[in-house]
Amino acid sequence: MMLPMSIPSPAEGVLWLGPIPLRGYAFAIILGIIVAVWVSEKRWQARGGRAGDIQDIALWAVPFGLVGGRFYHVITDWQLYFSEGAHPIEALYIWRGGLGVWGAIALGAVGAIIGARSKGIKIVPLLDTIAPTCLLAMGIGRWGNWFNQELFGRPTDLPWGLEIDPSRYPDGPSQFPVGTTFHPTFLYEFCWDIVLFFVIVYLQKKLRLGGGRVVALYVMAYCLGRGLIETLRIDNVQLANVLGLRWSEWMSIILFVLAAAWWAYATFTGRGKVEDEVYSDPAKAPANDTAIDTEIETENDSAGDDADNGTDDEESSTKA
Repeated sequence: MMLPMSIPSPAEGVLWLGPIPLRGYAFAIILGIIVAVWVSEKRWQARGGRAGDIQDIALWAVPFGLVGGRFYHVITDWQLYFSEGAHPIEALYIWRGGLGVWGAIALGAVGAIIGARSKGIKIVPLLDTIAPTCLLAMGIGRWGNWFNQELFGRPTDLPWGLEIDPSRYPDGPSQFPVGTTFHPTFLYEFCWDIVLFFVIVYLQKKLRLGGGRVVALYVMAYCLGRGLIETLRIDNVQLANVLGLRWSEWMSIILFVLAAAWWAYATFTGRGKVEDEVYSDPAKAPANDTAIDTEIETENDSAGDDADNGTDDEESSTKA
């Protein structure tokens, strides 16, 4: 029986801009990228970087990330495209959904590094700047799963259960009774990612995190939430049940351990401090009039102090 309160799914995963169709999945991904780049620009300028750097780096990171995300999805679900009766050309149909987060992060980071090197930007402070904003892109992008009615969780009677068309059930319409609602795992991850963004930004400022510790914190926190959410999902994946766990759960465990190891290393070796410079080539750093003014004021104050000290010395000599 249909619950009186539930989350409906879109009848079709397409948004219409007048006569122009825009797939909801693509819209969510694009919106997430735009928000992440915009926030990263603000964070980078506050860090001492030049305006426009992040947009230039995004021209490398975004295409690399999309290719990496799609490649990861295809190799982990290869039978969808290369088994008997499948259509390999559909591996290129990215608008139908199917982007692996870890592939997108890995290859996107490669693109970011290439872009950073071309602009004389230090890699570690750049990654610490953009890592939290990846959570915004990932969280907003998860709404694409809602448009496609995919990657939902197991059945639930909770009031926020997600309605799914029976044709979208992993094993067909007869798998669950009509009216079954499911855990909206896309919504859980969206909420987790957005909350984490604000928590990490706060901790970065409060604890003065640097040296890659922001990246480590981002990976650890995301993996923790992602690992828990994965236990709810019931979609079929080809690399599932490796020693009783889904492949994505194993990835969360492995990356959590690696990120924790880096956090410990950077913390106990003193490498986790905030870097003074964000450019490897000082000539490429933006002019900082405020810093110059501050130096002048400091020099003037020092000169004034010296003059005062001189006066005090003369007075002392006179009194003596």
